[in-house]
Amino acid sequence: MKKKPEDEKEEAVDAAVNAGLAGAASDVVSRFGSGIKEHIVAYGGVDNETGQVLKRGLKQISEYKVNPEYRDSNLKQQAGFAAETKEVARRRAEEAISGKKPTTVRTDDIPGHVNDQLFDITCEVDANGNPVPGSSMQMKFVGATPKDAVSAMLGKDYQKYIDNNCKMLVPSDYFDGMKEELSGRIDDLKKQIEYLKEHGKADVAAQKQALLDKCEKLRDNLEKSSVSNAEAMEARTDPLLSTAKDIVRVAHRAGVEQAKMGAAIGGGVSIVRNAVAYFNGKKDGKEAVVSVAKDTAGAAAVSYATGFAGSAIKGVAQNSASEYVRTLSKTNLPAYIATTALETGKTLTKYFKGDIDGAQCLEELGEKGYGMVNSAMYAAIGQLAIPIPIVGALAGSMIGYALSSASYKILTDSLKAAKIARERRIAIEKECAESIKMLKEYRQQLEDGINKYLKEKRELFDATFLEIKSTLQIGDVDGYIAATNKITRAFGGKPQFSNMAEFETLMASDEKVIL
Repeated sequence: MKKKPEDEKEEAVDAAVNAGLAGAASDVVSRFGSGIKEHIVAYGGVDNETGQVLKRGLKQISEYKVNPEYRDSNLKQQAGFAAETKEVARRRAEEAISGKKPTTVRTDDIPGHVNDQLFDITCEVDANGNPVPGSSMQMKFVGATPKDAVSAMLGKDYQKYIDNNCKMLVPSDYFDGMKEELSGRIDDLKKQIEYLKEHGKADVAAQKQALLDKCEKLRDNLEKSSVSNAEAMEARTDPLLSTAKDIVRVAHRAGVEQAKMGAAIGGGVSIVRNAVAYFNGKKDGKEAVVSVAKDTAGAAAVSYATGFAGSAIKGVAQNSASEYVRTLSKTNLPAYIATTALETGKTLTKYFKGDIDGAQCLEELGEKGYGMVNSAMYAAIGQLAIPIPIVGALAGSMIGYALSSASYKILTDSLKAAKIARERRIAIEKECAESIKMLKEYRQQLEDGINKYLKEKRELFDATFLEIKSTLQIGDVDGYIAATNKITRAFGGKPQFSNMAEFETLMASDEKVIL
């Protein structure tokens, strides 16, 4: 079945846009993929990127022995260990997603702080690897109810945490209840103290005051964990499922964030395409509007899939035991793998539906694979040429895919022609090889030229902007004009005035001002 030329053109443009969306997904995939990596580390207990081995990974905790006679208490205690590991993983994931280097760590994983008597988790360590004062906390998952948890924490076994003013991380589903319970006890104690003082029982009032102070200190130091009691127990009994849920949550957030960007990019490209079609009389207004809506939704869907799958692939690759795979994870390859899978999936769907035959299927698969590989390369070049986040990669990816797709089609059309003699085919293949060699040489020349141009212009702008800043600080107007004129001259322009006096003369004259 032969496709119409206009259909082929539309598909080619759509594929190029999708390649651009993959290039634009670099930041989201990188940040959220690093977040997913933290959950994978928490499960396995090994950070292959840093070489660190955790004292307790979720998988290891799930293998702890349980005494049948004390099953519930054993599981509760072990769920507390799992809660610590999961809390740290979630905090480190959020730090990575925000673009920061993760710093939260369990004290058991800090040399010299194993079995710390006061703290389980610290959010920051100093240059020597020691917890920074005020950044650490104790985590307690105790009691069958929030009230029970409060009673336990006010007992003598927890006095050392009160005395040292420790922050207390408690289950997310207990936090509000514990706050409410403590507030109730505090109000009740205040009334008791007032009554005792009025009736001359100062010694008993002093005891109640001590308990009141303890309640207030505990209430002020309570912090809400990101982990609930149910999640802690699930992490203990089914760590793989628990980890998978966290990975899906992070990947979903990546997909949603990338979908917003994809909708904006895809919608913008579609508006231009359909506006041109409308003014050329190829589409009426209603068709153009429907097409824009469809393209925007499609771009959002592709971007969601790229963000979701790309970040998941990135997270797994970043903690791979293979150094080579970890190196690849630092590139935007995960996003291109996800997008390539989507594009080739479309081709396979058309083949199984009977819309294209086997030869056309193989041709499309080759074209899209070749195009995606080259779009990744052009994305890097585009980012160098246009050093603006996302923009350079987007433009480079789209241009690279379009050029690669076009050249691939020309070459395949030449090679598959049945009447081409074997000698002619060999000649064409030789010409193709020479073309590839020349393309590589041109690419190197282009990169060298871009690097040299950017270096020279960057040095000019750095020096000139410094000079402009200095003249503004001292109010030197003539100096400011002289500095800005340097930029004008550097780009081949001719300044119309060199100082304030010449500017005033120009403004008073009838001469045109050229901007």
